[in-house]
Amino acid sequence: MPFATVAKAGAAAGPGADARLVRLDEPRLPGWCDRYLAPPGGDFLAGRGWYDTVLAHAVPAGASPVLALCGAVMLPLLAEGRRLRGLATPYTLRWDPLPAPGTDAAALREAGRSLAGLLRGRPPARLEALDEASPVIDGMSRGLRASGFALDRYRHFGNWWDALAPGGGWAAYLAGRPPALRTTIGRKLARSARESRFTLVTAPGAALHAAIDDYHAVRERSWKPPEPAPGFDAALMQAAAVAGALRLGVLHRASDGRPLAAQYWVVTGGRAFLLKLSHDEAERAASPGTALTALMIRGLIEDDGVTELDFGRGDDPYKQLWVGQRRQRVGLVVTDPWHPAGVLELARQLAGRGRRQVMAWRQAAPAGEARGEQA
Repeated sequence: MPFATVAKAGAAAGPGADARLVRLDEPRLPGWCDRYLAPPGGDFLAGRGWYDTVLAHAVPAGASPVLALCGAVMLPLLAEGRRLRGLATPYTLRWDPLPAPGTDAAALREAGRSLAGLLRGRPPARLEALDEASPVIDGMSRGLRASGFALDRYRHFGNWWDALAPGGGWAAYLAGRPPALRTTIGRKLARSARESRFTLVTAPGAALHAAIDDYHAVRERSWKPPEPAPGFDAALMQAAAVAGALRLGVLHRASDGRPLAAQYWVVTGGRAFLLKLSHDEAERAASPGTALTALMIRGLIEDDGVTELDFGRGDDPYKQLWVGQRRQRVGLVVTDPWHPAGVLELARQLAGRGRRQVMAWRQAAPAGEARGEQA
């Protein structure tokens, strides 16, 4: 994919600096971006390993990655013609603008005003995979609204997760699961101990390459559709292994070594994030995926001491068996009301709200009243 430099920045922009867009000339972040990124050993999902992997393997066709430098905040974005959107992909668990260390609420509002300057005269921008409770989003939203922009928030995807009691251990975790799942876990772990072999890989090297091959072999025999970015998972596992954040598990059949199930997690900041899991559909009756998930979570609790389990994107029914809390990831449409495309977007939003209000009224009103019938 070609990368063309629109503007170059030799150093990070500070508060009050003119906002500007930097189009990347290679599929990785320049060194000066490290000021905005989580440091090595910090939040892996906000660090260089994550973003460089996304840039190299998951940028959609027809889009060019750009960086919006808005005072004390950097926003990784995608440009599609004049339209901008957040650098969020189907693999993104959470997207957030990246503030420099020490950025306060006033600087966040100013960054929102700077972003408004960049978006002025452009079609509406779409930011997705946002944390509803993010103080960065809240602060920048205040600056955008103060600059006359319209913000429309919508539901993007559900995220199932759970906090773990400190020192509770595997037994305490199991005690909090539904009785049917506890029974299934006990039965499947006993069968797995007799018939399977569990492999956990966390570091770079030959074992990682073999486990990645096993992961792909399982996925090809699973129920899942083709990946939108086929090279992403392997590259992310390698980057996470270098950072010490990878937990890649494979369950093999003991008799012939055939991989039956595979999944990988990222452990960062005391939290464990499930990125991908799959099992061989032909082995579904033996539930190798259930056994492997139990083995992985037991290790995450007992060996890594994680305090939170995060099952990633989506409301798949199985997730709420393993974790019990749900939070909403949201999207945000940022609209310049004076741009022709902005006018159309606001009209669409108004029509959508009108339809929802009518449907709510019809559901709340008695059937005869909703049809306008008279006694």
